Amino acid sequence: MQSLTAIDAWDVPHAAVAVLTPEGVVAHRGDTARSFRIASVAKLLTAYATLVAVEEGTVALEDPAGPPGATLAHLLAHASGYGFESDAPAMAAPASRRIYSNRGIEEAAAHVEAAAGIPFATYLDEAVLAPLGMGSTELRGSPAFGVWSCVDDLARFARELFAPRVLAPETVDEMRQVHFPGLSGVMPGVGRFDPLDWGLGFERNFGRPGHWAGRRVSTGAFGHFGGAGTFLWIDPTAAVACVCLTDRDFGPWALEVWPPLCDAVLAEAAGG
Repeated sequence: MQSLTAIDAWDVPHAAVAVLTPEGVVAHRGDTARSFRIASVAKLLTAYATLVAVEEGTVALEDPAGPPGATLAHLLAHASGYGFESDAPAMAAPASRRIYSNRGIEEAAAHVEAAAGIPFATYLDEAVLAPLGMGSTELRGSPAFGVWSCVDDLARFARELFAPRVLAPETVDEMRQVHFPGLSGVMPGVGRFDPLDWGLGFERNFGRPGHWAGRRVSTGAFGHFGGAGTFLWIDPTAAVACVCLTDRDFGPWALEVWPPLCDAVLAEAAGG
């Protein structure tokens, strides 16, 4: 894909990108085996492991978790009322606002850890990373943002999302659905969306003006970006996914170069 050469001109120390379809990677650029901190893209992996625990019966989405009145589902969908930071208190009643929250994801992982009786890092590895062959991916801190990985591993995860094997397809469909619809909120570093749609760990605001992934990505897409200058999205309408990792913190530079890259990838994939 000629569109991927755009990353060569980005003002970042290192960047790598891959485009894939349900059959696998169709194009890549940069060192796709290089380890990067993926920041909040980690939330996708944490949510996936949590839903493995749901399927196993270790936890349930209806379990009380987090602040009073909240459940595990509220935590995964950023609807528990917790503030952004890891030690932030609840700022709103559950399901009243969409407050993007590292603490909510951390509390979800802690809930799984307590119920499973093993460290969450071990659960993540056994439930998701090892089955998918993601041997270069490691949780080194917060399950909300403390994962290191490479493009090759995340491409394996993206392919799983096209054709789930670790989870039942019905479970992944549930994760992709907007949970607690109609809630407005602010996407950190990007802006306010009304509504700010989220599934169970998956962002669902694609295809809207001002979005970090541009406007060609369909409204059916799902994924996440990270504060370390990273993103992953899957567009089931186009049957295309894109994984991009850098080692420059997210900022205005990303909002300048990510949308044209994503738009070009989809245009090229469509033959236009």
